[in-house]
Amino acid sequence: MKAKVLPSLILLCGCLAASFARAEDIPPAAPPSCEVPAYLLATDSQLPKVGEAIRSGRPLDILVVGSRSTTIPSSEESSYPARLQAVLKDRLPSVPVRVSVELQSKKTAEEAAAGFVKLMEAKRPTLVIWQTGTVDAMRSIDPDDFRGAVSEGVAALQNAGADVVLMNLQYSPRTETMISVPPYLDNMRVVAQEHDIPLFDRFQIMRQWQDQGQFDLFSPSHGIELAKQVHDCLGRALAQFVIEAARVGPQQQN
Repeated sequence: MKAKVLPSLILLCGCLAASFARAEDIPPAAPPSCEVPAYLLATDSQLPKVGEAIRSGRPLDILVVGSRSTTIPSSEESSYPARLQAVLKDRLPSVPVRVSVELQSKKTAEEAAAGFVKLMEAKRPTLVIWQTGTVDAMRSIDPDDFRGAVSEGVAALQNAGADVVLMNLQYSPRTETMISVPPYLDNMRVVAQEHDIPLFDRFQIMRQWQDQGQFDLFSPSHGIELAKQVHDCLGRALAQFVIEAARVGPQQQN
C-alpha cells in the first residue's frame, strides 16, 4: 500500500535545488487566496538570533533542510524557499537575506540529523528550517524513535549556534487514509515545546486551505500551477511566521 502513496505525494514535489539566486530579482507576485488563521502563525517561542540579525542589519542566512516537497519540478524560483526569500527581501529591505536548501531526500529524521554537525560547520546559518516527518511516516518508523531523532537533531542545530524552526508534513487528502500521520505531528509538537522552538504547522495550514476551498489538494489534474500557488502561499506564511517569531517591530520592516 505504501508504494501507492508516492504518486499522491509528488504533486508538490520535485528535484530539490541547492539555492535560489534567481528569486532575488523576482518581486513578490499578487497572491491567490493565501489566508491563514492568525493562531496558526502565532508562537510563544522566539527566534532571538534572527531578531538580532534583523535589528542590526546583518546578513540573515536561512538554511531549509528539506525533502522533495520543498521544490517544484522545473520551477525552482516558485518553490516555497524561493518565495520565502523574495518576501523577506521585500519586507526587510535593509537586511541581506539569503535562503539556501539542503537536500535530504528519502532520509528519515535520524538519517538527516546524523549529518547536522558537519552541515552546520559548512553552512553556519542564522536560522535552520527543518522540514521532516514524511519519510518517517511512510516507513512507519516508531513514533518514539522519531521523536528522539528529531530532538537530537534540534539539539545539534542549536548547539551549533542556529535558531531552529520545525516544519511538519504537508497535507494531502489523498494519502491521509494510507499513512498514520497524527503520531508524527504530535511528536514534532512535543519536541518543539521541549526545546522552546517555533513549529510551522504546514499540515494544518494546508488542511485549512483544503477545507475552506481555497485550494483543491485532492485533484491531481491541476499539476504545476496548483503547486506554484500553494508554494507561494506557504512562502508568504512562513515569512510572516519567521518575522513574528523574531519579534521584529514595524520600524525594521518595509
